[in-house]
Amino acid sequence: MSDPAAPQDDTDIDTYWMRQALAAAQAAGKRGEVPVGAVVVCRGELIATGGNAPIEGHDPTAHAEIAALRAAARTQGNYRLEDCELYVTLEPCAMCAGAMLHARLKRVVFGAPEPRTGAAGSVLNLFSQRELNHQTGLTGGVLSDECGALLREFFQQRRGNPNPLREDALRTPDTAFSHLPGYPWAPRYISDLPSLAGLRMHYLDQGNASASRTWLCLHGNPAWSYLYRHMIPVFEAAGDRVAAPDMPGFGRSDKPKREAVHTFSWHRQVLLEFVERLDLRNIVLVVQDWGGLLGLTLPMAAPERYAGLLVMNTMLASAEEPLSPGFLDWRQMCAKKPAFDIGRLFSRGNPQLSAAECAAYEAPFPDTGHRAATRVFPRMVPESPKDDGAAVSRAARRFWRDDWAGRSLMVVGAQDPVLGPPTMQALHKDIHGCPDPWIIEEAGHFVQEHGQPIAERALIHFARG
Repeated sequence: MSDPAAPQDDTDIDTYWMRQALAAAQAAGKRGEVPVGAVVVCRGELIATGGNAPIEGHDPTAHAEIAALRAAARTQGNYRLEDCELYVTLEPCAMCAGAMLHARLKRVVFGAPEPRTGAAGSVLNLFSQRELNHQTGLTGGVLSDECGALLREFFQQRRGNPNPLREDALRTPDTAFSHLPGYPWAPRYISDLPSLAGLRMHYLDQGNASASRTWLCLHGNPAWSYLYRHMIPVFEAAGDRVAAPDMPGFGRSDKPKREAVHTFSWHRQVLLEFVERLDLRNIVLVVQDWGGLLGLTLPMAAPERYAGLLVMNTMLASAEEPLSPGFLDWRQMCAKKPAFDIGRLFSRGNPQLSAAECAAYEAPFPDTGHRAATRVFPRMVPESPKDDGAAVSRAARRFWRDDWAGRSLMVVGAQDPVLGPPTMQALHKDIHGCPDPWIIEEAGHFVQEHGQPIAERALIHFARG
């Protein structure tokens, strides 16, 4: 039975159903999702509604259109929806357009264009491919201004609000980061990555934004981008771009209060979205500690973006071998003393550090409430094959062994009791074409504290490629 409230004029009908999709988009926005909504109509009857839910469901496929298609197929008892029309507030992406064509929809109607990922004419038009065995009608621009305004308002609130702090997170006061020795760079923030769900993440983006090479510097636990203060000036002076994010829970980034928020998959997704948002290219991936556990899984997702690897004291967390005694000791220490002295930890392995530098490492964590990440990260390292992160790490190992075609440089701090030479020699075997490691005898776990000569050597090494 058709909706008696629906008008009869074709233009008015499209407007009517797009308003139903807008209502679904508004509901998604109230849940913290990007406000996109969709409805499916069959012979004038509304049979399904869907709203964006990737954040809530931890599901990259949970776009509004996919949710609506799934609901419509259940209602119809058939995955073919040949007599149906789908209305969506934003131009569909390639994934959703493919699903629509596979469902054999009669017609798709969208509101606002999506100039970055739109697959209905903005970037490409999958609906115009006559080689496909089904042709779906396409209409765009219905209530485009209203649909676009809803999205703009959603993102402006997150970008323009000077204090968009979630209730379930903490933020270290800016005063804690005043007068940091050797760290003169102005902060930058991003909060509209889908996986952040409104959390604010800090990052550095130094040098020439149009440079031909980008150094992506990823820190570990309990460090933050301050760790790269000796390397960033070297790369910047060479005319390169340097991006160094603070992972959520660290540095100047927001710090979720609940430990359960921190998972391998979530942090990896944040980094993947960060690389995409900044559109980083010709990347030399610079990793150490957790920066490597997470970072080494990134290039296989977009290998065309990566040209080099500078890897320091880290590992692939594939759970294929038992965790080392050194790491188990570290994990046990963190469990027994979750509020351990971070400044002292850095000074123990780097006696050359000044008291002010040690205090800079401690600055992000003014109390135990700010330290959920430092407490949970040691437990996040996969120990069994089914643990979160193990499978993607195994896939990354295959990538580095079989598919990696870029240049690599391995630098090892010999005094590291957790991720020292034995662990790095094992990792060396997994990286195709990696030359013999450079062993720095006086360096410990935080190798970047010897960063200037490392960065200078890296410039020479990667210039040869």
